Amino acid sequence: MKISLVIPAYNEEKYIGICLESVFKNAPDFFHEIIVIDNASTDKTKEVVEKFQGVKVIHESQKGLTSARQKGLESASGDLIAYIDADTKMPKGWRDKVIKAFFENQNFVCVSGPYIYHDVSFLKSISVWIYWHLFAYPTYLLTGYMTVGGNFVAKKSALEKINGFDKSISFYGEDTDIAKRLHKVGKVKFMPSLFMYTSARRFTGQGTLKTAFIYMLNFLSVAIKGKPISKEYKDIR
Repeated sequence: MKISLVIPAYNEEKYIGICLESVFKNAPDFFHEIIVIDNASTDKTKEVVEKFQGVKVIHESQKGLTSARQKGLESASGDLIAYIDADTKMPKGWRDKVIKAFFENQNFVCVSGPYIYHDVSFLKSISVWIYWHLFAYPTYLLTGYMTVGGNFVAKKSALEKINGFDKSISFYGEDTDIAKRLHKVGKVKFMPSLFMYTSARRFTGQGTLKTAFIYMLNFLSVAIKGKPISKEYKDIR
């Protein structure tokens, strides 16, 4: 199967180069295409991306994460679409886990995994491990679905079947919404081993406890009521 990689990017000149370097280093010649969605950036995001040969830059003027993800869906030609964020770093072995998951189970429409924050203290790293293993994974077992927005791969046909991303959701809860709707057409697999390195900038800029609470609240809101409770979010760059 052909796999397209989609990376939404809004004012990501600081991170997008590091992200793409990790992709070329740890998943060389793996993706059918690599697409960066320049989501109304006003910095040098596009200029940084254009330094990487073969990477497509597609402009999306409507600012918003779901708008960028939807543009990626409409632009990608692969059978599978991998979504990561501009401040992530793809680890070695990630691609092999994705291949194995989809080839071993034809019922999978989406696979996802947790984040590992590469720029936090050891103590906070332990707290994150506890969160993923003692709260997030058991929650996944109860609901039957969970995705992390900057670390998931889905069948394009399944995304199209559910009419793609809900652009009325600006930020919080968008990953839970897509997981919940994909769950209606196939198996959504959350794999603790399919981790992705990412920046903890939102926790640092907004506060760890506050951010964790907001994410948890919106997950529950989407899971129970079908819509996130938070309407606004703050860009942290």
